[in-house]
Amino acid sequence: MSSTATSRTTTTDLALVATFAALIGVCAILPAINGVANVPYTLQMFGIFLAAAVLGPKRGAFAVLLYLAVATAGVPIFAKGAAGPGVWSGPTGGYLVAFPIAALLVGFVALLVARRSPTAFVGAVSVAAAIVTVAVVGTLGTLGMARALDVSMSVAWGYATPFFIADITKGIIAAIVASAVHRAFPQLLRTARK
Repeated sequence: MSSTATSRTTTTDLALVATFAALIGVCAILPAINGVANVPYTLQMFGIFLAAAVLGPKRGAFAVLLYLAVATAGVPIFAKGAAGPGVWSGPTGGYLVAFPIAALLVGFVALLVARRSPTAFVGAVSVAAAIVTVAVVGTLGTLGMARALDVSMSVAWGYATPFFIADITKGIIAAIVASAVHRAFPQLLRTARK
């Protein structure tokens, strides 16, 4: 690949990562409806799953890490407009740790099934998002809530479970949107393979 083509690919990758980091930030602050244990319902997981399914594991995880870095640095784009490093020690800290892992895993599945039919893509990414919602995000979110709220793991798990249905639904919708994006721009995940 020539240096011009490499530069163009790198520039495109950076633009996509920054764009999806911004999308995740917007999804995190809107609509922010109060949920259990002061952990809000947001569209954040939709943004994370969409970034992963559209960009693949590496760029999707980088988008999430950029979002986390910007919010930790002080831009108020964590849920409820929160910002700064103190958010990591609150009830949502475990969720923040889980987000890049979730993007990596869902993005990996998206990369594996990208060349299959749209139905297979939507099905595989939806199932991956559902498993990741419970096994990764739910587990790490529960650990964070148990620590921050000083409650038992079973009580914290009870706080986390109301989010599962909403987040699984967001994963399904993200898979449908990502499938449409890949039909319109089939090169997106091809460049992620390099």
